[in-house]
Amino acid sequence: MRKKRVLLLSEGFGSGHTQAAYALAAGLRQLSPDVQTRVLELGKFLNPVLAPLIMSAYRKTVGKQPKLVGMMYRTNYKRSFNRFTQLAIHRIFYTQTEQVIQQLKPEIIVCTHPGPNAAVARLKRLGLDVPLYTLITDYDAHGTWASPEVNHYLVSTPVVKRKLMERGIPPARIEVTGIPVHPQFWQVQNQAEAQRELGLKAMPTVLVMGGGWGLMEEEDEFITYMTRWREEVQLIFCTGTNGKSREAMLEDPRFVHPNIRVLGFTKEISKLMDASDLLVTKPGGMTCTEGMSKGIPMLFHKPIPGQEEENLEYFIRSGFGEMLHSSGTIDKWFRMIQQPYSSGEYRQTLMSKRNQQYDPLECPTAVLRLMH
Repeated sequence: MRKKRVLLLSEGFGSGHTQAAYALAAGLRQLSPDVQTRVLELGKFLNPVLAPLIMSAYRKTVGKQPKLVGMMYRTNYKRSFNRFTQLAIHRIFYTQTEQVIQQLKPEIIVCTHPGPNAAVARLKRLGLDVPLYTLITDYDAHGTWASPEVNHYLVSTPVVKRKLMERGIPPARIEVTGIPVHPQFWQVQNQAEAQRELGLKAMPTVLVMGGGWGLMEEEDEFITYMTRWREEVQLIFCTGTNGKSREAMLEDPRFVHPNIRVLGFTKEISKLMDASDLLVTKPGGMTCTEGMSKGIPMLFHKPIPGQEEENLEYFIRSGFGEMLHSSGTIDKWFRMIQQPYSSGEYRQTLMSKRNQQYDPLECPTAVLRLMH
């Protein structure tokens, strides 16, 4: 008997869209052995020369001119892709999409980025008979996600569902499932055990992340201020794929200390969260959802204007974290995590909130139900 095939299409604008696709794929396989998944960054797969150039330009813009990114996000906030735009996107980036689908023969397609979503929606309008599910990977609903050809939307919160309804999507086609996280994040490991397995010291620990692209600068005033606590707090800096940032930090005396680790790309984020008492991070949709799944308190730093601001608002409003406004915010939290009772009690409170608002199994379970 042939396994049921799920094709997950994403793009590499940031790491969250593709992370969500891989997380959902892993969750589906974990829950149902008869499911076969394939994740593709579609533009990169079809245009291996052009796509990396576009991604590189976007990454530089995010790093150097984040306000421009925010302006572009807000300018087109309420606009969905019209038919002319869909045609242009298809001709420029996705001309071979139909052939890919015909070759892989999926039972369903899940899109975690608006670009592939628009391409598949156009093919459905022209006769493609494969169900299209759209997973929105942030805590906001930009207009470019909306398309009448989508069979079902999987969204993070009731607020996102309402925004889609305001754009004309029938409520029966929108399901609040939360954003999926990899099965590694479904459970929480004992902190002492995680610290021991990672070779960390048994002391208050702070995990600092700059997102998948490692948008972290060693000269950032808050990043350097944290190093003043290095005698009392263990600091783990994750610079993602940003090798230059990691090298600069490793050459800076402020970051050279037995209680400080500077990591590059790592697959140990789940265990690092288990080992830590506090997460300092950019408010990307995936990282924040992973943090919520672990019940770790979060300090949010330097949101990219646009969807990260919406993510920030949701998690602060829900009580999972606080904006990093000043060095005083750092002092307050770093003192708190040195008090085991207060730190443990706060984390138990967050886990209780998580259990009320979020079930990491809900999204893959919903997709399996829709498939059948």
